[in-house]
Amino acid sequence: MLLKVPTRHNDKLRQVVARINQDVELEQLWKCVNINAVDRGGISDHGATHVRIVANAALKLLRLLMEAGITTSVEDNYGLTQDDAEVIVVLAACLHDLGIAIHRDNHEQHSLVLAVPKLRQLLDGVYDERQRTIITAETLHAMIAHRWDERCLTIEAGVMKVADALDMTQGRSRIPFEAGETNIHSVSAAAIDAVSLQKGEKVPVRIEITMTNSAGIFQVDELLKRKLRNSSIALYVEVVARIEGETEKRLIEFYTL
Repeated sequence: MLLKVPTRHNDKLRQVVARINQDVELEQLWKCVNINAVDRGGISDHGATHVRIVANAALKLLRLLMEAGITTSVEDNYGLTQDDAEVIVVLAACLHDLGIAIHRDNHEQHSLVLAVPKLRQLLDGVYDERQRTIITAETLHAMIAHRWDERCLTIEAGVMKVADALDMTQGRSRIPFEAGETNIHSVSAAAIDAVSLQKGEKVPVRIEITMTNSAGIFQVDELLKRKLRNSSIALYVEVVARIEGETEKRLIEFYTL
């Protein structure tokens, strides 16, 4: 898998993404993740495709916040830059589910074990030792906090938590489900056509979700909503769902927190 994200003028991010794309171990770990998730566990894709979607969503979400004047936590607490915040959210997106290769249960903690040595490899030479330690710690926090009920202490962690929930379109049901099977996640995901991130009118970010029918509300209300409300960026985000099916066509504004 090639991770393609818009690095713009961020040379550090460009270097890190290039290393991710050359990392055979990481590629295999994503495959191992889906063996446990899809083949053995019967849940949706958590491998390379999920990583690509979350990384791009996290980067766009973070940039919308920064464009609105929101200061990132590594700027505020460590005097680092917006470029460094971008590196953190992309790395967190790439590594947050690695622990599923060990076990789906408590995978957030397992992911940290696998991520520590990998972060040192990916950041070596891009940052000096002190900065690499900061980036590593901040990435690990963003990873552990992607669990919906884990408290986010940074803007970057909130971005990661919400971005993870934005992989909810038809592609999220990337495992088949049989007729009559009560897999509400798959049915709900199949009802969602598109998710877009835009500049908000009242707040910095507007998440607009297009559905074919109201079955998609489960994904929004039960998955995205609870993650957003337990994030550090809830005040900066509004969520709107547009239902455009054959028999349903209406606009629902879920919340602006």
